[in-house]
Amino acid sequence: MKHIPVDIGNYIAGFTDGEGSFNVSIKKRLDYKESWKLTASFNISQKDRVILAWIKHILGCGTLRERKDGIVYYEVTNVASLYDVILPFFKVYGFRSAYKKHNFRIFSEIVEIMHVGGHLTDEGFRKILELREKLNPGIGRKRKYTLSDVVTSEESSETIRKTVSSQSLEVDDLKTMI
Repeated sequence: MKHIPVDIGNYIAGFTDGEGSFNVSIKKRLDYKESWKLTASFNISQKDRVILAWIKHILGCGTLRERKDGIVYYEVTNVASLYDVILPFFKVYGFRSAYKKHNFRIFSEIVEIMHVGGHLTDEGFRKILELREKLNPGIGRKRKYTLSDVVTSEESSETIRKTVSSQSLEVDDLKTMI
């Protein structure tokens, strides 16, 4: 942070205020121990690859990727980089818009939970899902999975596990009786 000139820090913050986004995605993962994967991400997207590469260089983390339509994304998804670089940077340089301030505050809380491994506990996972519901509010927001989708699915999975477990006990009890 100390090596970033104030005018450049302010430029990046202003650019992010208009073009950036803080998100948390949820993916169903049947091949993982945990059936849901959370990914926190900070991104800026636009057609000018040069400016995004420069921002990536200044911040020293993240990746660039390009969509088929020519839009380029600068994206940071690594929790350590989000915690150690992105959060401190925007805590110093901040935002002007109330909307971005609101989203950054919520995103910061989510990243802080993830940084200490809270997302790996049921309580922390649920807290992140609740916070995520408040992130990027507004018309046109599309989410494949909502809090109720995940909680209902998890509760159903737990019911199935308990049912299978109790059925296994009953079978074992019968075997013992025979």
